[in-house]
Amino acid sequence: MMLRSAKWFEHESVETRFQHRSAMRTNGHDPDTFIGKPVIGIFNSWNDFNSCNAPHKELVEYVKRGIVIAGGYPMEMHTISASADFMKPSDLPYRNLMSMDVEELVRSMPIDGLVMLCECDKTTPGQLMAAASCNLPALQLAAGHRASGTFRGATVNYGTDLWRYMEQYGAGKLTHEDLQELEEGISCTQGGCPVMGTASTMKSVSELLGMMLPGTASIPAVHAARKTAAEATGRRIVDMVREQLTPDKLMTEAAFHNAIKLLAALGGSTNAVLHLTAIAGRRGIKIQLEQYAELTKDVPLIVNLQPSGAYSMDDSYRAGGLPAVVRELLPKLDGDCLSALGKPIIETYRTAKTRLTEVIGSMEKPLKERSGISVLKGSLCPDGAVMKRSAGTPALFRHRGRAIVFDDYVEMLDRLDLEDLDVDADSVLILRYCGPVGMGMPEWGAIPIPRKLQREGVTDMVRISDARMSGTSYGTVILHVSPEAAVGGPLALVQDGDWISLDVDRGRIEWEIDADEMERRRQTWIAPRSAHTRGYPRLFAKHALQAHEGCDLDFLRPERPEDVEFVEPVVGRG
Repeated sequence: MMLRSAKWFEHESVETRFQHRSAMRTNGHDPDTFIGKPVIGIFNSWNDFNSCNAPHKELVEYVKRGIVIAGGYPMEMHTISASADFMKPSDLPYRNLMSMDVEELVRSMPIDGLVMLCECDKTTPGQLMAAASCNLPALQLAAGHRASGTFRGATVNYGTDLWRYMEQYGAGKLTHEDLQELEEGISCTQGGCPVMGTASTMKSVSELLGMMLPGTASIPAVHAARKTAAEATGRRIVDMVREQLTPDKLMTEAAFHNAIKLLAALGGSTNAVLHLTAIAGRRGIKIQLEQYAELTKDVPLIVNLQPSGAYSMDDSYRAGGLPAVVRELLPKLDGDCLSALGKPIIETYRTAKTRLTEVIGSMEKPLKERSGISVLKGSLCPDGAVMKRSAGTPALFRHRGRAIVFDDYVEMLDRLDLEDLDVDADSVLILRYCGPVGMGMPEWGAIPIPRKLQREGVTDMVRISDARMSGTSYGTVILHVSPEAAVGGPLALVQDGDWISLDVDRGRIEWEIDADEMERRRQTWIAPRSAHTRGYPRLFAKHALQAHEGCDLDFLRPERPEDVEFVEPVVGRG
């Protein structure tokens, strides 16, 4: 087998190979130590702002050790690090930028295989999109979830419990001093959110797609097994290069269907809908929004983790982790799809054990009979919207109420808690102009309950937005409304007092307005103008696909089967 890196280091042109070998020598790499060995690019995404990915500063050394043990040659590179905590207003656009960053580094460098170090919400899908486009042997290694914290003697988890306590603060049940104590108690270690939010969902998806070693998605950041997993990942990627086990053999259409079913069993994040659609799109596989409902209609919720359940990722790991979940789900899956070991998943996972049945249930004794992502269509969202069924309030699944409309996040914050706001528990709160083109689709969709209603004991309301929400959030929240308001979707024309009706079981959401009135409003509607006239935000707004298409950039998704193939560079003089 001729290695891809040989095009650089063993080029037929004396000048070309001299230049590349010399460049390696200047960094202390003797050609005798790397020529003829698989060169593994390690794409490290940690930085000092991103606490989720910070463990990779240390874990990368274990990956390198594994690569060397297996006979490969490790080369570490740093990429953009999409920190969900800090990137404003939204980290979603940087998922796409990260995918471009990784893809173009792979294209232009002498790399035979890649290990991608991930954790925070958009790093995992961004890297998977790149791997799907490059189609070189690739594996991901997650940093792991952070430990649960403590507050007033109780266990608290960053994410879901944070939102619950913020609601208590809004209702006047917590003081500023209480919040300071919570802040210190909940911020206890590095790593991803310790609940089934977007980070944990996408790690699980990556493992089932064959892009992460079996059993590694659920390991805590602080556990020694995380270091063992790092070394094992380094060893395995070298073998994958030799086997030429590439993403197209792992991330098949059947594998994506398996991942959608896993999403339901986990009670996973709605963000995964965007990500799976975008990743599959890079391989020329089109996932329709309706498939998220159709494929999961008979898949129950079997994982009892926040925000859909009660437990944390630490509990999930003790209960058997993702292997135990997949083993329970195997009757619903295509067992011939391959794991990262190159073996069918039915062979990989069938011996997994469930240790705590109160955390990981079974198909016979699920936490909830119906789970998955509810897909909604109707006059308000002709191209669809989604709702996380397992995190909603069943009493609101069939609802009719008057709209209260907010045109942006600042207006929402200014008006929401006014005592004279004409709102009651039956109102439908709408936040718009927050879709991919409008604002890069931030996680603003879980509109807070107005404080005057919180004081009355209201804990959930129907909320609608073209934005996203955190995977750690909960509530009867309709998200990803498509087409979004910024491109003239019906959501842009709704006014305060309009009637909105919701029927989750029928998959319908309707805006009760006659055609003449809708057309009159459309004639007076003016599209908002972005403040961004240049730079990446401008590029994203011009080329971002709508939510039901995954929000990738249109020029990154192949339109024809022949466009899927990775275009290699011409290797010559630098």
